[in-house]
Amino acid sequence: MNAANNPLQPALGLNLQNIYVDSYYGLDDADSNSALVRGILPHKLFGVPQLLRATLPIVTTTDLPPLGQKTDVGDLNLFDILLTRRGQVELGLGPQLTAPTAGRDETGTGKWQAGLAALAVSPKHWGLIGGLVTWQHSFAGDSDRRTQNNLQAQPFLIVNLPKGWYLRSTATWTWDLHEGSHYIPIGAGAGKVWKATAATWNFFVEPQWTVAHQGDAMPKFQIYAGLNLQFPL
Repeated sequence: MNAANNPLQPALGLNLQNIYVDSYYGLDDADSNSALVRGILPHKLFGVPQLLRATLPIVTTTDLPPLGQKTDVGDLNLFDILLTRRGQVELGLGPQLTAPTAGRDETGTGKWQAGLAALAVSPKHWGLIGGLVTWQHSFAGDSDRRTQNNLQAQPFLIVNLPKGWYLRSTATWTWDLHEGSHYIPIGAGAGKVWKATAATWNFFVEPQWTVAHQGDAMPKFQIYAGLNLQFPL
């Protein structure tokens, strides 16, 4: 169960995840959706174990006039982290890159972005505790689009239960450093891990409520759900 929920587990992975935002601050009756297709590939470079993660979103924007609601591919995010350990804590650190692959302006930033990703995980007999921190800044792209300077922190807590069930809290806190806005959600969900043939399957649902924010158009309530698969190498 810990291996299935550990983002630093050196296993081949395919994640199909979805984030549905039910409501926003300052936007009456607006919702949106992001379906995430994510692949994880463990590898070695010069004998150093690493983990490459690629995430491509399919974004459905808020239904706001005059553009209305649009659905298209979003921006591709990549990071490659070196894996190490300090005592009982597993660590990962490496570069991050976001490419402006969006199918339309509304579903992406129009900017190339680069930065860093850092992960720390402490496995326990009862579950996992840890966090992921990412930062990126735009360096090229459409000069008419606004500058990107974003910091995200995802603390996570996994509590194992009998028969493959577990409780989870993994909401991502986001700061737009260029605009001076932010939102901090708290999640409370559950999931189940099971084996099917050679793969490990992991299904979860996690409602998330924003408890602090600055600025309009910040998510107020969202539902994070997914199916994560791990395959032996």
